[in-house]
Amino acid sequence: MTTSYQPSMFDVDEVPALCDLAGRIERTDLTDGAWVDRLPGWLSGSDPVLQTLLDEVPWRAEKRPMYDRVVDVPRLLRWYGPDAPLPHPILAQARQMLTDHYRPELHEPFLTAGLCLYRDGRDSVAWHGDTIGRGSHSDTMVAILSVGADRPLMLRPRSGGESLRIPVGHGDLVVMGGSCQRTWEHAIPKTARPVGPRVSIQFRPAGVA
Repeated sequence: MTTSYQPSMFDVDEVPALCDLAGRIERTDLTDGAWVDRLPGWLSGSDPVLQTLLDEVPWRAEKRPMYDRVVDVPRLLRWYGPDAPLPHPILAQARQMLTDHYRPELHEPFLTAGLCLYRDGRDSVAWHGDTIGRGSHSDTMVAILSVGADRPLMLRPRSGGESLRIPVGHGDLVVMGGSCQRTWEHAIPKTARPVGPRVSIQFRPAGVA
């Protein structure tokens, strides 16, 4: 992996560690039964985690049809199924901690992990909701752990209205729950400012993409 990355002078020597979730997460209630939880700095010592993901994950580039042509997906991807070992032990710990914390609200545990590598500001993800495999009438929860450069997560209601901008930085946790995947959309926009790589680790129940 040749993506350029400048480690944080405050983070690089720390051992990766996750803090307790209880009593630390801040919830924002949205419309139509949707909500977003956020915990900045949930993962400390995240620089070595990012470096491991950049160096050791077998990233793949994908293409998709768009109108009358096929275009490159503007990010690199890797998906880990329920039985696949994750590329860093802290990710398995994070998945279990999230399942334990959200168990009263989860219909089933977090089982899969989808990784996206945004190499620089040209990489992005368009507006969407994670409903594949569940249909448009079933609620699910998606938890995102971010390592690397700060990139805003944008959300907007499908029914129309103002968008919401959530800053997501190194080691931050964002969880979208309730009806969020059905009634809202989210995106990571491109940016013209110089930014380093960011890896988004998305934990989902099985059957959600």
